[in-house]
Amino acid sequence: MNVTNNHITYQNPVIDPLNKGLGAFQQPLAAVDVKALNWNLLNEDLSLPTAVLYEECMTHNLNWMQQFVAEYGVKLAPHGKTTMAPKLFARQLAGGAWGITLATAHQTRVAYQHGVRRIIMANQLIGKQNMAIISDLVADPAFEFCCLVDSAAGVEQLGAFFQARKQKLNVLLELGPDGGRTGVRNSAQQTEVLNAIERWKDQIVLAGVELYEGVLKEEADIRQFLQHAVACTKQLAEAGRFTERAARQPVILTGAGSAWYDVVADEFSKADIGLPLDVVLRPGCYLTHDVGIYRAAQAQIQTRNPVARKMRTELQPALQLWAYVQSIPEPGKAIVALGKRDAAFDAGMPLPVSHYRPGNAAPTATPAHWQVTGMMDQHAYLQIAAGDDIQVGDMLAFDISHPCLTFDKWRQIAVVNPQHQVVDVIQTFF
Repeated sequence: MNVTNNHITYQNPVIDPLNKGLGAFQQPLAAVDVKALNWNLLNEDLSLPTAVLYEECMTHNLNWMQQFVAEYGVKLAPHGKTTMAPKLFARQLAGGAWGITLATAHQTRVAYQHGVRRIIMANQLIGKQNMAIISDLVADPAFEFCCLVDSAAGVEQLGAFFQARKQKLNVLLELGPDGGRTGVRNSAQQTEVLNAIERWKDQIVLAGVELYEGVLKEEADIRQFLQHAVACTKQLAEAGRFTERAARQPVILTGAGSAWYDVVADEFSKADIGLPLDVVLRPGCYLTHDVGIYRAAQAQIQTRNPVARKMRTELQPALQLWAYVQSIPEPGKAIVALGKRDAAFDAGMPLPVSHYRPGNAAPTATPAHWQVTGMMDQHAYLQIAAGDDIQVGDMLAFDISHPCLTFDKWRQIAVVNPQHQVVDVIQTFF
């Protein structure tokens, strides 16, 4: 690790033998040395259950999304809360991402300490210690940061804190729909926030406008919300609200989760506010994708969006969980050593897709009738049929729905090539 500007930057992360999902090694090991261990998933060199990332699929997804945003002439700041894996942040930035999005002060600090220097914190910054974390980071003039505001009370708290620190803080005005999450709901609330920013103009700089469209379900409602955001940004520009920001950098207009990023790109890329403008999309799940809620959302994108159709390829699931069959206690039921401590289950149970018996040549597809019917902390109930070719000690691979809530169950995740050879290990910081 290096020390710059009184901050520690972690460049050579260490993998820990006490964390789950890797092979046997006795002492902490630099992740860059993992190839020398010659681990192979199918040779049972990893301790199952384990989460693995497929290198080729991630590379495909990274390139796919960069091509998509390039077609629209917009920028990408993937939401890092999905993986909380700085090594993946670095890949996304190296692949062309404008910055990284995060949700909390802690997440922001993790990303900064691993070298990320442009962050949108797509959330309000609330609380003394959280403000202190950000204050420490923005003391670095090379660090670009902004957070959200949606209330005069929030602006007042930020203004007082950063005035005492003799610092300035960039903020985005957050818009929100009725019945949604955070964000100003009407012009009266918006005026209150803008007046508070004006009172604290020496500390609080309005850098742009933000929204999260994913709380809405219908495309027509989403487009109306996005058009409102464009009109609001233009009005603020005409009123001179971005004067300080525009003197140094483009104004920011940002939205887009992982389900409607194409609609956001379509609406926001048309925006003309009379000032330099960075349109920034923030999908987080595209890098690893899934076979559940985001595959369904992506199928809709492939249908409705001309750019996605023109690209003729789709995002690929890159995250799987592997586990052993540990018991077949009765006909029609197998128990797999995989549970709620290992996999997301909020948006559907893990889906068995590959079956491998150690010593065989290669995995085979699982029968269509095999399905997980329930999970406990460390066990999954797998429905099978009497007479199926399945044995204790067999290995099963599972696709998942909702990668966010699978990543947070793993501190180290092996990256494998098409031959199931471990080529890297990434660390997460939840």
